[in-house]
Amino acid sequence: MELVDVEKVRAARELLEGVTRVTPMEHARDLRKLHGGPVHLKCENLQRTGSFKIRGAYTRIHGLSAEERARGVVAASAGNHAQGVALASALLGTKATVFMPQRAPLPKLAATRGYGADVHLHGEVLEETLAEAIAFGERTGAVFIHPFDHVDIIAGQGTVGLEILDQVPGVRTVLVSTGGGGLVGGVASAVKALRPDVRIIGVQAEEAAAYPPSLAAGAPVRLREMHTMADGIAVGEPGPVSYAHVAGLVDEIVTVTEESLSRAVLLCLERRKLVVEPAGAAGVAALMQHPGAFAPPIVAILSGGNVDPVLLLQIVRHGMTAGGRYLKLRLRVPDRPGSLASVLSKVSELGANVLDVEHSRVSGSLALGEVEISLALETRGPSHCTEVAEALQKAGWTVV
Repeated sequence: MELVDVEKVRAARELLEGVTRVTPMEHARDLRKLHGGPVHLKCENLQRTGSFKIRGAYTRIHGLSAEERARGVVAASAGNHAQGVALASALLGTKATVFMPQRAPLPKLAATRGYGADVHLHGEVLEETLAEAIAFGERTGAVFIHPFDHVDIIAGQGTVGLEILDQVPGVRTVLVSTGGGGLVGGVASAVKALRPDVRIIGVQAEEAAAYPPSLAAGAPVRLREMHTMADGIAVGEPGPVSYAHVAGLVDEIVTVTEESLSRAVLLCLERRKLVVEPAGAAGVAALMQHPGAFAPPIVAILSGGNVDPVLLLQIVRHGMTAGGRYLKLRLRVPDRPGSLASVLSKVSELGANVLDVEHSRVSGSLALGEVEISLALETRGPSHCTEVAEALQKAGWTVV
């Protein structure tokens, strides 16, 4: 299979001038110490529609003939590709029909409709949604716009790679969130042609990683199941076109845990003031989970920022827990007036924040004259957790 070459990516960049933004590059000083050199974040979460997907969608739809555009286009997506296709279609004057999974995040659903697409909900997983979109195209004549498995899509996404080389000329490693492989394949097509020494690393969620078994088998392999908060990279099977690019050009695929993903989202929010969805933060998660594994200067692509506020709240809590910033403990203290106040006063002195407190006299393990106090505390990190627990113990209370 012939791979996308850098000239095709350059043509896509020329086409996208005035349509997409050259997104900013942020220097992540807090990640520098983990890898001994500069770390930069390519902010595609600040792209139009909130992700890189508009690049490939516009390139693909622009390449259709007038007759094909007149028939309209159809796409399937958990959200970001849907928005890219919807906006690209509106800009190019063609009708877009988009199929999304039943549980697609409400903000992505509303945004896709806001760009003018006709949206249908179908299926529990993306593969079921894809099948329905393809069937719709066969029934109506609408042209199916695949989320990743087409050379025009890959060329459009590859324009991110050209921008990276312009913005960080000395880059040695690029970390790319990877689902189906359109973005990492496109970035690799552009970067490897101009800087073959740069390592391109695809990053997948550990519980939705189709590329490691596929590369080991020498062909796309379908996962039996997936469980990840990173819906944007939850793809059960690579396509033949994207697989060929990843197998031929990408240096390595690494995986990250759900804990790392949530900590990465939290770090982007707290330290960089950037809203990034879990899939978009996969590169940052890899930097945090695998310290010292990548040669600097490093660029991690923040591929998207479209996250449901309710999910974001859950992720922040999950990230704080994974980062050791929550402490739950039980104390046994004398059952007399003022005991609870004394405990809370001590916790305040130690600089911990009380999130929840429960006071109980009913427990078979309590001695006569004892009461149990359960505390949920917000702390500054693992060492602070240890400090708080030890200080409460030294104060004369039994820490369970």
